[in-house]
Amino acid sequence: MKKLYWLALALASPTVLIMACKQGNQPTIKNGKATLLPEGPAWGALYQQRAGEYKALCYQAYNIATLRLEQYVKRPSNLPKAIITDIDETVLDNSPYFVDRAKQGLTYSDSSWIAWTAQLKCDTLPGAAHFLKRAKELGVAVYYVTNRFAPERLATLENLKKFDLPDTDDAHLFVMGDDGSSKEGRRMNITKDHNVILFLGDNLGDFNKEFDERNPQIRSAKVGVNANSFGEHFIVFPNVMYGSWEDRLYKKGDTTNDQKNNRLNNLLK
Repeated sequence: MKKLYWLALALASPTVLIMACKQGNQPTIKNGKATLLPEGPAWGALYQQRAGEYKALCYQAYNIATLRLEQYVKRPSNLPKAIITDIDETVLDNSPYFVDRAKQGLTYSDSSWIAWTAQLKCDTLPGAAHFLKRAKELGVAVYYVTNRFAPERLATLENLKKFDLPDTDDAHLFVMGDDGSSKEGRRMNITKDHNVILFLGDNLGDFNKEFDERNPQIRSAKVGVNANSFGEHFIVFPNVMYGSWEDRLYKKGDTTNDQKNNRLNNLLK
């Protein structure tokens, strides 16, 4: 990100830092390190809400998904065809939640997240509604596999129904259960009776169990191994606010924002 580059440049150059202060653009620095939490997710939310480039990336992803959908639906299959899609930052936009948390000097918590989704204020990502409705027109079932919690089921369905999205019922919504954050078991429940032609998500774990890998280096290496699947059967959406990519960077003892900030700063190039 340009902001991270600017912060790194400022830290490396006292002259640049002094000039920035004179211009009223003083970066947030604590103990000589950039405070990426809790401010960072709000920067990502700003990008998600205001950048034309973000909208372009969403349209690009859904345009590719539509091309593949119309291509694969013509292929013969002994099983009914389906797509599996994530919800958050794939179909629904949660950026206001992260703005609110950052303004309070807070980061994600389960209780505040559940309170947010109960408000039914999530908008759709650009292109999402058009694509999902097109899938239904072509006779392809839509399954929503999300790591939202069981108490969020009703609110999630109601939020999806606000936009007249297809297959917004209990049978097509798989929330997180005893299987934890891994979606593999839920995917298998669908693939045993369906030919799943596309997977959509903002997190690598939305596509294949091998991306549940904890080691970030190995996880990234697996992306290269599966390079040909992206844009073919795996459709990825941008999310710089949160995700497994960030969680995998922390060590077991990193629980406070200060500890996490130290870890992240040490990883910055």
